[in-house]
Amino acid sequence: MKVVLFCGGLGMRMRADNQSLPKPMMCIGERPVLWHIMRYYAHYGHTEFILCLGYGAQAVKDYFLHYQETTSNDFVLTKGGQHVDLIGTDISDWTITFVDTGMDTAIGERLRRVRPYLEGDEMFLANYGDVLTDAPINALVEELEATDAVGQFIAVKPQDSFHVVDMDDSGQVSGLIPAGDLPYAINGGYFVLRQGIFDYLDEGDDLVMDGCIKAARDGRMRAVPYGGFWAPMDTLKERTHLEDLHRHGGPWEVWTRAWA
Repeated sequence: MKVVLFCGGLGMRMRADNQSLPKPMMCIGERPVLWHIMRYYAHYGHTEFILCLGYGAQAVKDYFLHYQETTSNDFVLTKGGQHVDLIGTDISDWTITFVDTGMDTAIGERLRRVRPYLEGDEMFLANYGDVLTDAPINALVEELEATDAVGQFIAVKPQDSFHVVDMDDSGQVSGLIPAGDLPYAINGGYFVLRQGIFDYLDEGDDLVMDGCIKAARDGRMRAVPYGGFWAPMDTLKERTHLEDLHRHGGPWEVWTRAWA
């Protein structure tokens, strides 16, 4: 099943200096967060990727054009470094289509612009290029297959780092509640979509605030509650947290665990 990834984010809230990398190319460990997401999908057998590029498109292209398998795989070096035998490989069976979908393009429009590369695929996967999970994606596909919905995403708890303020009109605060304690869920991405989603996307539309809302009005959009690991990488604080998790085997790194 093909995987569409939206890779045009600027990542302004994560820049501690003058670096100009797009957010999906900012690293966790030795690899960009985009690679971690792709490696997750590949673990479940989904190795055909369509990258919707925008800001920093050349950085994404160059990374894969000059990909070094030895960075994350064991290998045997012989002949004084003239010959390398890889013991493992990451991307040798991946097919990656790079499509420049514009600098300031809404996500729904980015999806519309790669539709020609999805012809013949009644169902496909899609996701943001900066959010990680350990959700069992193939089980999510099966859930959508059993319905007539055109789309589905995981619904997750808001991050505890935010607090909801309970206050009156005068500004008097009566309480502060961690967002994660509230009985609400947010869109966590990891979309499973049918071709029918394009019936709800007009030129320039956003995928969620236009396409998903219109499909929901027709009763054709689903959300699957997920209480396992899910984390975005929007800020330096979140990136640091993911780095700490990665050093001990990040929960999203399902490809390192044979039973996942």
